Amino acid sequence: MEANRDRLDKIGVVGCGAVGSFYGAKLCQTGNDVHFLLRSDYDAVRNNGVHIHSADGDFDAHPKATKSPGEIGPCSLVIVALKSTANHRFAELLTPIVGERTVLLTLQNGLGNETALAALFPSRRVLGGMCFVCLNRVEPGIIHHIAHGKIVLGRHGGPPDEVTEAVAALIRSTGIPVDVSPDLERAHWEKLVWNIPFNGLGVAGAAGLDAALAGRLDPEQPIGPCLATDALLDNGPWEKLVTELMNEVIATGRALGHDLSPSLGEHQRNRTRVMKAYRASTPIDFERSLPLELDALFCLPLGRARAAGVETPRLAALCDLLAQLDDERKNSGSDAA
Repeated sequence: MEANRDRLDKIGVVGCGAVGSFYGAKLCQTGNDVHFLLRSDYDAVRNNGVHIHSADGDFDAHPKATKSPGEIGPCSLVIVALKSTANHRFAELLTPIVGERTVLLTLQNGLGNETALAALFPSRRVLGGMCFVCLNRVEPGIIHHIAHGKIVLGRHGGPPDEVTEAVAALIRSTGIPVDVSPDLERAHWEKLVWNIPFNGLGVAGAAGLDAALAGRLDPEQPIGPCLATDALLDNGPWEKLVTELMNEVIATGRALGHDLSPSLGEHQRNRTRVMKAYRASTPIDFERSLPLELDALFCLPLGRARAAGVETPRLAALCDLLAQLDDERKNSGSDAA
C-alpha cells in the first residue's frame, strides 16, 4: 500500500475551478508535488497561490501553475475536474500529462465521464470520485468552502483494487474523508439524487414554477434569477418538486440494479438544509452564460430511465425546459466566448 502511495508523487489537476482548486490545494498543502493547468486564473495562482476560505479554517496553497499541459509532462495521478461540456478536449489537455503508469481520477458531475477517459486511455486505471461538498469560486484563485467535502471513490470497469485504495489513502492524508465504493455506478446514482434537482431546478426556477412543472417556457414570463437551495427547500411547491425528482432518480437507480435506499432523498434534503442559500454549479453557469452540463447531468440519466422502463415525467419535463432555456440563451447571442 505504501509503495503505491509513494508512486503517486506527481499530481496534475486539469480543470481548476472550485472543485479542482479546492482538492488540489488540499493535496498541495500536505506537501505533494501538485501542478495546476490554468487559463484565466493563471496569473493570480502563479503570483499568489490559491486561497481557500473555509468553514474548517482558511489556508493558502502554492501549486505549480502552468498554462500548457506540455509544461507539466507525465504525472502519476491526474485529477480531472473540468465541466463535462469540455470533455471533447480530453485528448488535447490530457495526452501530454498521461504516462504509462498514470492513474486518472475524474471528479466531474454526471454520467459518461469515466467511459470517455477509458476510451481515450484504454490501458490506464480510471477512477471516479463523487464530491459531496459546497464550494464556490468567488475570484481568480479564491475558493469559498461552505460545508462538507467527502469523496466517494470507485474504479471504472471493476471493483476497487490496490491502486484505488492508494488514491483514497492519499486524499485522506489531507483530512478529506473518502469512502471507497464497491460499485461506482451506484455511487453516481446516489450523487444524481442531489445533482438533478438542485442543479436543474436551480436553473428552472429562473423560468418559474409553472414552467418547471410543464417543461416549457412561457413567452409572457420574464426570466428571473436562478434559485439557491434554501428557496428550493421551501416546505412548499418547490420542495415537493425536488422530492418528486429525487424519487424518480432513486427509482431509476433501483431499476438499474443499484440498491438505493428509498429514504435517500430525505437524507439528501436534510443535509442540504445546513447549506442555507447555496448556489449549485449549474445555476452559476447559466447566469454566467456558460454551457450547461445537459448531457451528463440530465439527458443521459433520462435515457437510462427510459431504457429501464421507468416513468420519469418530472425529469423529462426538466430536461425539456433546460434545453429550451439553453437554446434561448444561445439564440440571444449571450454565450460566453
